[in-house]
Amino acid sequence: MTDADRLHLELSTGGEVVIKLRPDLAPNHVQRITELANSGFYDNVAFHRVIPGFMAQGGDPTGTGTSGSALPDLKAEFSRAPHVRGTASMARKPHPDSANSQFFICFDDAGFLDGQYTVWGEVESGMEHVDALPKGEPPSEPGRIAKATIRKAE
Repeated sequence: MTDADRLHLELSTGGEVVIKLRPDLAPNHVQRITELANSGFYDNVAFHRVIPGFMAQGGDPTGTGTSGSALPDLKAEFSRAPHVRGTASMARKPHPDSANSQFFICFDDAGFLDGQYTVWGEVESGMEHVDALPKGEPPSEPGRIAKATIRKAE
């Protein structure tokens, strides 16, 4: 397998999170994340749901957790990849084929999500910056993705 591209998230609260993309697990979801990051969609978007011991969720331009991009929802690409600390996975509505732009990063093991949410990446560095995001549903002063960029594998 060739080396994968990386999603770089510069956070408003300080620091950069680097997520290794996993097109081997979820090619359509990686393509969507790449398209949205390259278009500037994720820039200044809040982490609107940050639950200690569970996960940090963002990717909704309204910051409410009820919206997504104008693109069509994606068909699920469930895999055997586990939801462990640093896993990047897609949020969705109750219907399995409803992921759009929202995603979450696991703080801890969340095996109860395995096989039900599409894993598309894994944090390679900067997990301490995810840990430091303001907590809440939503946080009173949410951390934001100041800038999201895709960097090609070298």
